[in-house]
Amino acid sequence: MKLRAFQRAGWTRIFPSLTWLAEYKSSWLRHDAIAGVTLAAYAIPVSLAYAGLAGLPPEVGIYGYLLGGLGYALIGSSRQLAVGPTSAISLMIAGSVGTLAGGDAIRFAQIASLSAFAVALLCLIAWLFKLSILVRLVSDSILVGFKAGAGLTIIMSQLPSLFGVAGGGHNFFDRAIHLAGQVGNINLLVLAIGVAAIVLLLLGERFLTGRPVGLTVLALSILMATLFGLPALGVPVTGNIPEGLPAFEVPTFGMLDFQELFPIAAGCLLLAYIEGVSAARSFAAKHGYSLDVRQEFLGLGVANLAVAFGHGYPVAGGLSQSAVNDTAGARTPLALLFCSLTLALCLLFFTELLTNLPRAVLAGIVITAVYKLVDVRALLRMWKVSRIDFYAAAIALVSVLLLGILQGVLLAALASIFLLLVRASQPNIAFLGRLPGSGRYSDSVRHEGVEPLVGIIAFRPEASLLYINAETILEAVLKALRKSSDVRLVACDLSASPYIDLAGARMLLDLYDELTSRHIAFCIAGAHAQLRELLRAEGLAEKMDSSDWLRTLDSVLGEDNASERSGLRNERPHGR
Repeated sequence: MKLRAFQRAGWTRIFPSLTWLAEYKSSWLRHDAIAGVTLAAYAIPVSLAYAGLAGLPPEVGIYGYLLGGLGYALIGSSRQLAVGPTSAISLMIAGSVGTLAGGDAIRFAQIASLSAFAVALLCLIAWLFKLSILVRLVSDSILVGFKAGAGLTIIMSQLPSLFGVAGGGHNFFDRAIHLAGQVGNINLLVLAIGVAAIVLLLLGERFLTGRPVGLTVLALSILMATLFGLPALGVPVTGNIPEGLPAFEVPTFGMLDFQELFPIAAGCLLLAYIEGVSAARSFAAKHGYSLDVRQEFLGLGVANLAVAFGHGYPVAGGLSQSAVNDTAGARTPLALLFCSLTLALCLLFFTELLTNLPRAVLAGIVITAVYKLVDVRALLRMWKVSRIDFYAAAIALVSVLLLGILQGVLLAALASIFLLLVRASQPNIAFLGRLPGSGRYSDSVRHEGVEPLVGIIAFRPEASLLYINAETILEAVLKALRKSSDVRLVACDLSASPYIDLAGARMLLDLYDELTSRHIAFCIAGAHAQLRELLRAEGLAEKMDSSDWLRTLDSVLGEDNASERSGLRNERPHGR
């Protein structure tokens, strides 16, 4: 009864946790507890590594999982999504916030927290204005290229720590050149430790799926560093990590700060929402429940708000950590609460154990976490199937390598929009012939054996008629007209055009006027309701028979042929 009351009041839409708490079964508690502890075991090494990637103290990464999970569990609509720092956002923070901080470590941490707060504000705005279209803003091909560029950039950023040399450079190529100049300074002991960690992680990924391999490698490396005194031998380690929970503080900033933060926050939001919703959808489909993509803005926003208050940096739902959560048996977001509890205990009592953690091991953890972002198979498949998609992916990849993560993701979004406009401006225009022995029509170019329509040009635009493609369609029809002789009728089949704008309607008017001046009849068939309404508003119904607009192309052409055979056809009726 209480759940139905909450549903009637609309509270369950804003707080999905009310639904799963009301439906919670005692048998789920064990599964959620195990999943939460397993996720924490995964999160500890990864969060330490990602915090280093972001240029922040290692404990800040743990804060992200601890607080982000708490916030998302209350508001998010996915039951398996795990929220925390991600590799791409970490690198974006390192590159973009570092410029604003000007080398000041304290200001760097403050701006990183402000970035999370700004992401939370943008999430609220996106939720209010129902901007879930963001998930479709970046095409799959662009995303493949962006991820590949991000993966390569992240790996390159970790190689100095893996080799035990100083890092440098602002983009992938600068870092590669700088690293090449450091070859003579490689610390072989550090390299051996890092490579050993990578090998163990890859073997664990292959043969021990679902086990806390990362935590095991982390523990072994700490044990080795302590027993053999590796810090004294020149092996860089994390050093002291403060004990205790994060101190809560409301971030403060002026309008100038927000103006500077907006591009960073927008980039983080775009990355976080696309990756989070993509992962959440896959788990919702797997477990048979519906995902509210608009609600994900609130879940992501509350998660980032909690992180901002706890001196963290922007977080997102990631596929890898969510897969760990799901594989471990998570039934509900209560698993995230168990994860947060486990991490809180670690921060309170066990941070001293992490002092001798070699940084090369953290670099190995990052590299093994992101190498799959470089999906060579997907790039090769695009090269074979769709060159335009491949070129779009290549642009996204190169832009990330040259410009960095933030500029890369924004350019990738612009490239997606540009690609969409290019495709919309060049629709396929099928010039039709009759399939033998039937009343159906098909593209005479794509299908051999169709019967030509004597004295008739029938065409079907396979897209909406918009300002961006109206001129292209008109030119194609006039070109076909120039190549034909003795044309008595031009028929436009709009059954594959779901929408028309003012420019599209005026194009049809121009085509009608042009054909009329040549004493050629013009008819429209298969028009949907929105098309018919706009064409009438533009006055086309006053010039031609609008009764055809509802009919199929076969019906219209069948009547024309009958009129031609009977010799009764003079001129098509106008108006209604």
